[in-house]
Amino acid sequence: MRAATSLAAVLTLLDFASADWQFRSRSDLAPPRLNITIPATKDADKGYLFIAPFAGYADTPTEQHGPRQAGPYIFRDNGDLVWSGYGLYSIWTTNFQAGRWKGKDVLFSFEGDHNAGYGHGHGHITFLDQRYETIRELRAGNHKLVDKHEFHIVNEETGLIEVYQPVPRDLSAYGGSPEQQWIVNAIIQELDIATGKLLFEWSSLDHISPDEAILPLNPGQAGSGYNSSDAWDYFHINSVDKDASGNYLISARDACAIVKINGTDGSIIWRLNGKRSDFTIPDNAKFCFQHHARWLSQDSTNGIEIISLYDNAAHGSEHGTGREVHTADQSSGKILRLDTNKWTAELVQGYYPPKGYKLLSKSQGSTQVLPSGNVLVNWGSEGAVTEYTQDGTPVFHAWVESGYLGLGVENYRAFKFNWTGLPNEEIAVAALEGGDGETTVYASWNGDTETSVWRFYEVTDRFGSRAFLGEVERTGFETKLVVKGRVGRVEAEAVDEKGRVLRVSGEVGVVREVLQAGKGRGVRGGEWEAAKQKVLDGEKKGSRWEEYGILKFFRIVKDL
Repeated sequence: MRAATSLAAVLTLLDFASADWQFRSRSDLAPPRLNITIPATKDADKGYLFIAPFAGYADTPTEQHGPRQAGPYIFRDNGDLVWSGYGLYSIWTTNFQAGRWKGKDVLFSFEGDHNAGYGHGHGHITFLDQRYETIRELRAGNHKLVDKHEFHIVNEETGLIEVYQPVPRDLSAYGGSPEQQWIVNAIIQELDIATGKLLFEWSSLDHISPDEAILPLNPGQAGSGYNSSDAWDYFHINSVDKDASGNYLISARDACAIVKINGTDGSIIWRLNGKRSDFTIPDNAKFCFQHHARWLSQDSTNGIEIISLYDNAAHGSEHGTGREVHTADQSSGKILRLDTNKWTAELVQGYYPPKGYKLLSKSQGSTQVLPSGNVLVNWGSEGAVTEYTQDGTPVFHAWVESGYLGLGVENYRAFKFNWTGLPNEEIAVAALEGGDGETTVYASWNGDTETSVWRFYEVTDRFGSRAFLGEVERTGFETKLVVKGRVGRVEAEAVDEKGRVLRVSGEVGVVREVLQAGKGRGVRGGEWEAAKQKVLDGEKKGSRWEEYGILKFFRIVKDL
C-alpha cells in the first residue's frame, strides 16, 4: 500500500505540472484539460460547453484528484478554454449555466459549501452579466437555505430552487429507533429574482409519505436520522420545472419518481415511476435515482406530455464508502412520452454510453435537449459528457479532466449554450525573450468570445508611440506572435471580425523566458512520459517512495 500511495503522489506531481504551464499570459490559471475521445463532428450543435468540474474525493498529502482549480468554466468543444470562473466564484460552485433575466443574457451558478457524503450543499445563487460582473445574489425565502441542486429561470423573471430542511419526527413507523428522529423535508420555492420575494413553496412531508422512499431509514444509505446532519433524505428533490399552466415537475431521486404537482394548492396531479406510479411503464422506460427532469412539450388537448431526464440507475456516496445500489448496468439520458388519458409511458429515445464505454454514475447527471434536436448527456460522478444526434448517434465525447487528475473528477450538470462574453477585465499580455534571440508575445482575454485577430505593437517611447510588430488570427484562449530579435515594451489590441478594436492592453516589459522542465531545448526528448516510466520502473524494483519519491522525481527530470 505504501508503494501504491507514493506512486500516486509522484504521478500526481507530474500531472500537476501539466495542469500548469497552459498559458504564459495567465500563469495563475490551471484549468481542467478536456480529454476529448470523440472529436466534435459536423453534426455537433453550435455553442459553448458550460461545466463546473470538481474532485469527487478529498485531497490527501500523497494523493490528489480532479481539477486543481475547481470552478465554473466555458469551453469550446475542441477543448479550448473560453472563460475561467476560478476566483470570480470564490467558493464551491455547481449547476453553472447561461440564461436570460429581464431580457438580458446572464450567467448563474450555485455558490456555497458542498457536503459530498450526503450530496447536499448550502449557499446562494450568483448572477453575472456579459462582462462577468456580479449583478445579483439570490437566497431562499422563509429563513431557509438554498441547496446546490437546482436553480431554473422561468419566463426571465422568477427562479425555482429547492431546499433540504432537516426536521425532527417520530420515525418509529419506518423502522427508526428512539434515537433516530431526523428526516429531510424536501422543499421547493419559486422566487422573484429581482426582489427575492417568495411566490410559492411546497414541502414533501405535507404531500408525500416517507413510506414511498426507495432507500429505507436503515441501513442508512440516505441518512440514518440520528441528527440533523444525518437526517433521512427519503425524497431528495434534485430538479424543478414549471409549465405554462403554473404546475410544477419535480424529480425525487430517493423515491425514484417524477411528480407533477398543482401550482395552486400543491396537490399531487400524478406520479411517474416509484412505488405509487400512476402510469404503466415498460421496462425500457423505467428509471431510478434520476436527475434533471424537464418538460419538453405538452399537448393538453390529447393529454400528452414529453419529458427528458437523466437515469442514473445507481445510488452511492461520492466519497466511495457507502453501499451502492444499482438498477441497471449503465446510466442513460431518456426522453419519455406520457399519455395521461391512457396512463401509459413509453420511451421515445434513450441515450446510452458510446460503444466501449461503461458509465454508471452513482450521483449527479443531466440531459439537455439542444435547439437542433441534439442531446447533451452529462454523466455526473463519472466525469464525462457526450453529445448525440436525435437518433442517439454520438458526435462528441469528452472527460472533463485529463491524465491522473481525471481520476475521481465529477461534474454535476453540463450544458451547451450560445454566449457572448465582453469582459471588463484587462487583456493579459506576456513578452518572453528566448535564448535564440527571438521574443514571443502572448495575449489572452478571459471570457472574450468576440476577438478574431490580435495585433501586437512595440511601444517605442515614453509618449506611447508604437511600432507595428504583427497581426495573428486568434488561435484559442491564448494567441502568440514570434518576433525576430529583441524588443522593448509591448502591447496588444483585440480586434473583432469587422475590424473594430475592442480593447487595447496595457504595456508590459520583456522578461527572460523560463522553460518548463522536460519541455524545453535544454532537455532531451521523452519529457514527462520518460519521467513517468522511470517512476514506474522504480516502483517495480521496490523503492522507498514515502521518504524519497519527490526527490527522485526531480532527479529524473534533471537526468532527461
